[in-house]
Amino acid sequence: MTTSPSVRHVFASEAAPGEASGVRALDRRWASPVVGGGRLTLTETGLRLSLERVADRHYSNAQFDDYSGKRASHYPWRPPLRLHVRARASHAAYPAYPTDPAPDAREEASGGLRGTWGFGFWNAPFTLAGGGARLPDAVWFFGSSPPSNMALSRDGVGYGWKAQVVHAQRIGALGALAPLSLAALWARLSGDERAAAGWLERLTGAHEAPLNRPLDPTRADLRQWHDYTLEWLPDHARFLVDGQQALVAPNPPPGPLGFVAWIDNQYAVATPRGELRFGALTCGPQWLELASLSIEPLGT
Repeated sequence: MTTSPSVRHVFASEAAPGEASGVRALDRRWASPVVGGGRLTLTETGLRLSLERVADRHYSNAQFDDYSGKRASHYPWRPPLRLHVRARASHAAYPAYPTDPAPDAREEASGGLRGTWGFGFWNAPFTLAGGGARLPDAVWFFGSSPPSNMALSRDGVGYGWKAQVVHAQRIGALGALAPLSLAALWARLSGDERAAAGWLERLTGAHEAPLNRPLDPTRADLRQWHDYTLEWLPDHARFLVDGQQALVAPNPPPGPLGFVAWIDNQYAVATPRGELRFGALTCGPQWLELASLSIEPLGT
C-alpha cells in the first residue's frame, strides 16, 4: 500500500519575487475555485471562506482543495491518515432532525448557516460546483440546512452538522438500484420508508452521526472554535470533536480522494421515496473559518 505524504499546512505563502514586501496569498498547493459571491480571505486567525449576500438563488461557493485539475485516479489521499482541523463559523447549524425539512419561514427565523459546508475527503462527484459523473465517496465533516434532506443511512439525519462516510463507488453498489426503485415506489404508495431506507443505505454505503443534537449544546454551537479529528484507516473511520468520539464507521472508501473545505448556498434532496433534486438558496453574509489544518500518515 502506498501511504499518502505528510502535510502540515500553513494557508499563506510569503511574497513572491517581484511582489510587494509582506504580501501574502493562498499557498500555491491549494486550488481556489470560488464561484459567484464566494470569497477566500486570510485573517489573523486563519483562512476564512465566506459568502456575500445572495438574493437571486444563483450558485455561490467559497472553496479550497488539492484535487482541482487532477484526474480522479490521481487524487492525493489514501488511508491510513489523520486529519485535524480547528474551525468555527459565523452562524450555528440547524438542529438535526431526522427527515422533516423546516419550512422557509422557520429557516429564515432560526438564523443558521444556509446551504452546505464542511471539510474532509471526497471524490468530487457531480454537483452544482461541477465534478465528475461518478457515485459519491466521502470521509468528512459535512453540514447542510433545510430544505436539504439527505438521510443516506437508516439512522441518519436529513440535514444538520454531521460526521459522515459515504462509499457508493464500490463493486456491488449498483446491485441495490433495482430493489431501491421498487422499495421507493412502495414507500410513496404506503408511506412506509423502512425497506427503501435500507436499500438506500446499501447503495450509498453511508454511516453518519449528528454533531449538533439539541441536548448537546457544546457541539451544537458552530460559532465557537472546535477541534475536529478524522482517523481514516483501511477498515474503519473514526471521528472526534474536541477529543470526544462521535462516530466509528466501518468500510470507508479506499481512495484516492481529494481534500476539500467549502461553504456554498446549495441544497440537495435524496430520500428513500426516490426524490432527487438540488438547487441554490438565497442567503445573507456567512462564513466558515479554519485556524489550522494538518494531514498526517498513521501506522497500520
